[in-house]
Amino acid sequence: MNQIKTMMLLASLTALFMGVGWLIGGTGGALIALLVAGGMNVYAFWNSDKAVLARYNAQPVTRASAPDLHDIVGQLAQNAGLPMPRVYIINEAQPNAFATGRNPENAAVAATTGLLSTLSREEIAAVMAHELAHVKNRDTLIMTVAATVGGAISMLAQFGMFFGGGRNREGGGLGIVGVLLAAILAPMAAMMIQMLISRTREYSADRLGAQICGNPLWLASALQRLSAPHPVMERAERNPASAHMFIVNPLSGRGMDSLFATHPSMRNRIAALEDQARQMGATAGARLQAGMRETRTGVPRTGVPRIGARRPTVKGPWS
Repeated sequence: MNQIKTMMLLASLTALFMGVGWLIGGTGGALIALLVAGGMNVYAFWNSDKAVLARYNAQPVTRASAPDLHDIVGQLAQNAGLPMPRVYIINEAQPNAFATGRNPENAAVAATTGLLSTLSREEIAAVMAHELAHVKNRDTLIMTVAATVGGAISMLAQFGMFFGGGRNREGGGLGIVGVLLAAILAPMAAMMIQMLISRTREYSADRLGAQICGNPLWLASALQRLSAPHPVMERAERNPASAHMFIVNPLSGRGMDSLFATHPSMRNRIAALEDQARQMGATAGARLQAGMRETRTGVPRTGVPRIGARRPTVKGPWS
């Protein structure tokens, strides 16, 4: 089903891309946009994950450089029945995280240094479980493609401003009026497509992520912390088309649960998780932890690595 949705997304964004091309350059502009969109779709399918990780200067980590984080992700992946994803850290003060990759076999999860220093280990585990839920639901391809092509549509509209629009009326187009319309409407249309994709998937990822980590209240607590004011992420501000990929909106101008919000309202997400906790009978992780037996390495045989007061150990050039 998600493959069909991905194809529909690519078709919609391609049509939007061609529409912007027609507004700027008439029939010739639409044909050029079609060729560019075709090449971009192929690129987005195979390389969009690498592009997004590079955009945020995400650095890969191993068990040697980030043992606790690596163990948490590894145990959660086992809980979810997923292959071990690549693990990345982004040197950003804002606490946030995202997942990417065209399928579970090529997935990656990334967390900011701010998230690792701000949240408890229970909360970090819950956030990583949410991201793995996106991987398990195969959301990552459609979300990453939307970020890549949506950003390209915004760039195309801005590019048209430098050329003044197509002036050949025989080929169609609206000339300078088309350029102005494209510059205003195209980014908004691309953003609305991304929002419709993201907002519905966040609730599903919250619910499945809570099941993967074992306690919805861990994720509810993490979201409560992440809803507080935090430092601005400059890379996200420069690349708003990828904002929907993060667990919480990384942009400084955050919206509520409205048509133009990249994410559902935090209050609604937390309420849904609290309701799920009541249904599961979860109470702050006590029942889950009571049933855990630790191995010699400190990793429980069920659930996530033993939760303590200290933060995960993370080494790297950002330390």
